[in-house]
Amino acid sequence: MRRISIFGSTGSIGQSTVDLLLREGGPETFRTVALTGGRNVALLASQARALRAEIAVIADDSLLGALKEALAGTGIAAAAGRNAILEAAQRPCDWTMSAIVGAAGLVPGFLALSHGTTLALANKESLVTAGPLLLAEARAHGARILPVDSEHSAIFQALQGEEMEAVQSITITASGGAFRDWPIEKLAQATVEQASTHPNWAMGQRITIDSASMFNKALELIETHEFFGIDPDRIEVLVHPESLVHALVAFRDGGVIAHMGAPDMRHAIGYALNWPERRDLPVAPLDLARAGSLTFRVPDPQRYPALGLARDVMRIGGLAGAAFNAAKEAALDAFIEGRIRFTQMAEVVDDVLNRLSRDPALGKVPADLDMVLQMDAEARKVADDVIARQFGG
Repeated sequence: MRRISIFGSTGSIGQSTVDLLLREGGPETFRTVALTGGRNVALLASQARALRAEIAVIADDSLLGALKEALAGTGIAAAAGRNAILEAAQRPCDWTMSAIVGAAGLVPGFLALSHGTTLALANKESLVTAGPLLLAEARAHGARILPVDSEHSAIFQALQGEEMEAVQSITITASGGAFRDWPIEKLAQATVEQASTHPNWAMGQRITIDSASMFNKALELIETHEFFGIDPDRIEVLVHPESLVHALVAFRDGGVIAHMGAPDMRHAIGYALNWPERRDLPVAPLDLARAGSLTFRVPDPQRYPALGLARDVMRIGGLAGAAFNAAKEAALDAFIEGRIRFTQMAEVVDDVLNRLSRDPALGKVPADLDMVLQMDAEARKVADDVIARQFGG
């Protein structure tokens, strides 16, 4: 019986993962070691009961009492706080879903690799901030990382049986988000509510806003470079409003393999869960006749400045990814809190990178996670200063 842990089980990816586990037999098929969530005690407790988890951990310390009460009489251990999440990550496991959103997901996923486990990686920030360290840790322990982002799962699948030396380029697609057809001059007035509605995918608020700004795709550009080891100038982005083609891999002989499917994250999750096998999944079959047509266009750099910033990050290398992500998260917080405008998020990140470019540490390859976490903290400090001084937030 495979031992399973899910970090971020109450988020959209985590909920889809739990759904698939239950469809495949739940506690009769899997031994669930640990589940962690942010603040949704009721959902976390319900998941833990359904999967008969050994331990459930809520990130917010103040909610420990409520979680214990919700799990009373079940025999399921309850814990809370950052240290409890890290302790759960060190419990031996065979397959771990890393779905905590943001830089907070880096260390739990890193620790899970020490078991020689399979890490299903939905946390973009792990590769963006510490790609070389994460991949080296996997190699050191004989662990395997399987990508769960729909684009990177698509690339991974398209590359099965192929050699990277034969790859000419990789293209990832983007829906364009909530504002793909808005007049550019109107973007500065976009509200949090408007940015939190995605035209195709059902996701959490933060990643939905990142989709609207294309910061999610900026992270995925860097992630593609780190995971597949392909030169940044051979990675492209196309806006594809239908969200049916998730990635394309072009080869030296002129051939192109495209991965297609309905916009449903359960495919990528299920692929990672069942790999190297393919099993039935509750995903709608692709109906191209009904789709009618597929459209693609080059993203407008003025509308999506985040993509250009990601190119800068890949050029700098080293700790630039950690700085970029930290500044992005700080800017996103400020937008959600109403302290800056939608278009000012990219301005904040650009300014932070410019200020930190004077620090010789920015381009250095991190020797350990402490260096990554230090740069993360410094970039957040600089971002807060930028937001306060330049935007009055």
